[in-house]
Amino acid sequence: MYRELYEQAQAVKAYSYAPYSHLHVGAALLCADGTMYTGVNVENASYGGTICAERSAAVTAVSHGNKDFEAIAICSDEGEAWPCGICRQFLYEFAPDMKVITGNSEEELEVMELSALMPKGWTL
Repeated sequence: MYRELYEQAQAVKAYSYAPYSHLHVGAALLCADGTMYTGVNVENASYGGTICAERSAAVTAVSHGNKDFEAIAICSDEGEAWPCGICRQFLYEFAPDMKVITGNSEEELEVMELSALMPKGWTL
């Protein structure tokens, strides 16, 4: 399952828009019902307007009524890609114990629970 998610993240990475950092990132989010949503980073000249691949996938899932996240795989042109702080908190809102998968290749995957990456995450 983790390998398939990672492969989907790799497949969509080519669609990212990264004219400033040149770092192309893809993400594949698995929901509890088995549905998978993908996302890519979309940069903007106003850096605050940039959307990470992880949030892109999560927003797509929520837009389709799916908020029960199980796992997310993330990859970049440079191999492993861990979620930034904003993405960690954003995902924590929905699934503190979801699995986060990344690596340099399908054969070198690392898996951690989001709560380990965001030990003091919070929700209202």
